[in-house]
Amino acid sequence: MTTEFDKKTLTVGALLAMMNKLVEVDGEIADTEKERIAEIMDDYDEESHEITVGEAMSILTSLSAVDGHKDTEESTAIKELIEQHFDASAGENDASSESEDENEDETTEEAEDDEEESNEETEDVAESEETQKSHDEDIPDSTRTLNIDDEAHMWIHDLDLHYGNAQAIYNVSIPFERNAVTALIGPSGCGKSTLLRCLNRMNDLISICKIDGKIELEDDNIMTRGADLVTIRRRVGMVFQKPNPFPKSIYDNVAYGVRLHYNPSRRELDRIVESALRRAALWDEVSDRLHELGTSLSGGQQQRLCIARTIAVEPEVILMDEPCSALDPIATAKIEELILELKKHFTVVIVTHSMSQAQRVSDYTAFMYLGRLIEFDKTSVIFGDPNKELTRRYISGRFG
Repeated sequence: MTTEFDKKTLTVGALLAMMNKLVEVDGEIADTEKERIAEIMDDYDEESHEITVGEAMSILTSLSAVDGHKDTEESTAIKELIEQHFDASAGENDASSESEDENEDETTEEAEDDEEESNEETEDVAESEETQKSHDEDIPDSTRTLNIDDEAHMWIHDLDLHYGNAQAIYNVSIPFERNAVTALIGPSGCGKSTLLRCLNRMNDLISICKIDGKIELEDDNIMTRGADLVTIRRRVGMVFQKPNPFPKSIYDNVAYGVRLHYNPSRRELDRIVESALRRAALWDEVSDRLHELGTSLSGGQQQRLCIARTIAVEPEVILMDEPCSALDPIATAKIEELILELKKHFTVVIVTHSMSQAQRVSDYTAFMYLGRLIEFDKTSVIFGDPNKELTRRYISGRFG
């Protein structure tokens, strides 16, 4: 349910100040954090543009994850920054109110003129509310007509997500077809990555995050209180935006998860490592250097190593959060070829800002905006003849 706090807005200038404070929480500002702030600011035409609290919370949360991890200190800082902003605003309003009381006698003569202006403003507000109502009708709380060709491997049902009092995802339902690639697209801060992390309960690591709704994997509701998170994260693997190999050998990177979940013999472990590297299209490049550090590989090779590490434990679903954003075009092409190969064995869900990439690799596309699912359909329909005008505007580059 939307609260009064959810309806509050703040300027992009205020958001920028919050972002600058947030990246200083851990004592150092990474280049990736600076780049992310620049990307976010590029999405807005002017500093006076207003955004909702929910959108601001989503943007701040995505910024805190740029370095590959989130900690409790950053999560707490996000909530405090939002609350401090509105506490300060309330203080300014109180001071303004006192000043108005002192000048009340001076403004009495202007009351009649103010009344006329108020009537005109009321008419403008009515027109604005009518326009907003029309816009809201284009943004459904949930898309019910979700058709896929085969059975759903995972299914999100009526999912709501809050960061503290701010709602970031509104009543989203999406099916994910077995052995198919589903792309989540939309402008920065719309909730794509937040929704993706719900699929393996990664958002549980954020203390102020509260999720309502159901997510089914096969016939299991993974959102139940007693669900085994270790098992869920084995069944639903994750590949992050920035390659993050462990500071271990190539062999040990791939074997790490296998040793965590199973107790294979050395011969069986060798077979699993080789199989995973082959499926990740990396074996031919590293077969003679398995005991070198994984961090010695190129960026594209590191990302494929991370994919090999994920598939080594035989997950059912693979989540990819902008896996090519830090890679050059050649490495990106190899990852995209790999995704098309992986869907023969796994169900794949990918977040991407690249419209062309979504068209090349996905079977289905879900377009999100301001935490809501606007449209879900086959990728050919979304990019060829979408049903919603908002979708049409986004994929044509008219906003976002």
